[in-house]
Amino acid sequence: MRYDERDRESSNVEDRRGQGGRFGVPGRGIQIPIGGGGGLSITSLLIIGALMLLFGINPLEILTGGRNISEVPELPQTGQTQRPGRTSEIPGLPGGGQEAAGRQSSDEMKVFIGRVLADTEQVWGEVFKSFGQRYKEPQLVIFDRGTRTACGVGMTQMGPFYCPLDQKVYIDLAFYDELKRRFNAPGDFAQAYVVAHEVGHHVQTLLGIAEKVQAMKQRMTERQANQLQVRMELQADCLAGVWANLNHQLNNRLEPGDIEEGLRAANAIGDDMIQKKMQGYVVPDAFTHGSAEQRMRWFTNGYNTGQMQACDTFNTDDL
Repeated sequence: MRYDERDRESSNVEDRRGQGGRFGVPGRGIQIPIGGGGGLSITSLLIIGALMLLFGINPLEILTGGRNISEVPELPQTGQTQRPGRTSEIPGLPGGGQEAAGRQSSDEMKVFIGRVLADTEQVWGEVFKSFGQRYKEPQLVIFDRGTRTACGVGMTQMGPFYCPLDQKVYIDLAFYDELKRRFNAPGDFAQAYVVAHEVGHHVQTLLGIAEKVQAMKQRMTERQANQLQVRMELQADCLAGVWANLNHQLNNRLEPGDIEEGLRAANAIGDDMIQKKMQGYVVPDAFTHGSAEQRMRWFTNGYNTGQMQACDTFNTDDL
């Protein structure tokens, strides 16, 4: 993506790195909503549990409700140190494995994320203005290990998420290393796509979509609620595509290969791909975000049209 020192960084970025220490977990346990409301699904619990076991954390202590929980565990240092990859993947990031270089990479990534967020503010501000509404900008919180949110305690192992109760996006920058290294989805636009997807959930919240979906899910079986949640997530993917299109029209951001980077990321974090990686088989009824093919297709729909009308995932039989 085309950014330089003249491009604006959003003032809505809050850096909580280094604050991931002790957290008093409420008795109801951790409840991070997926895509705008509600607790974690069975599939999400399985994925989080597998990741926690990978990092040496007992998932039962975290997910069953807060007894004897006073500290968010740190990730193991051996073999888990977050370092930048090839410098060609993120323009301006230094290579090498020294600690100082790693911190500099993290700081430059913060600048990049701030510029992406600024672009989302500009694009969605213009879109909302076009139909007579004011866009309320979300905050983006960068954290490590864990952090308090209005939706419970957020942890690194949960990946990026949006909390509708405080209207904030939460990201541990270590996720981008996992996206690149474990899911083979590197690139600056892959990182921008993740931010744009979460901001898409914010757009859904402002438009009242998230509230309606959450209310409907309360009256559904788990299988039906999962299916509705998939539509919610695919719409956020489509809105990310709309943003990419309009942002390029306004700011000429995209470079050759950027959209392919976004599609690789959408493919890598499809429910079917994650289930295969984590448990070795696929359970479609447990999908909460959509398959790799669906996520790529709806992002493409949004990008090709640049119109929110192309993102009606709730009134179609063809997901």
